[in-house]
Amino acid sequence: MSFLRFLVIFAIISTVCGVVFYSVESLNEKNVILIPKFWVIFGFLFFLTLIAYSVSLFGIKKGPESSAFVIIGAIAVKMLFAMGFVLAYLLKIKVEAVSFAVQFFSLYFLFTAFEVYALLCNLRHQNKT
Repeated sequence: MSFLRFLVIFAIISTVCGVVFYSVESLNEKNVILIPKFWVIFGFLFFLTLIAYSVSLFGIKKGPESSAFVIIGAIAVKMLFAMGFVLAYLLKIKVEAVSFAVQFFSLYFLFTAFEVYALLCNLRHQNKT
């Protein structure tokens, strides 16, 4: 999967996910469902996933001897940045723990699952040739 194709499909998935969250937020104006600064978290994870995928794609194109290390490193660094963001967010903003965990990890795992799927498509294509 090329970077441009990944970008288009990822943008579509992110837009659909954003529309779903926005609809849930706007339909329940009386009850606050989304955590404060939800869209900051959404944008942070979006760009973090783009950066991790581009680094991983660069590692795959560099060669098979270092591609596994680059992919695992990019995913690990992404997880560390996400954990740092969670720490900073929770120290700055008081939120309900369960609501935060559900919303943050649903986004994190959705974006990470798509990133891993796209990387597996690239690796599968590499093995067939």
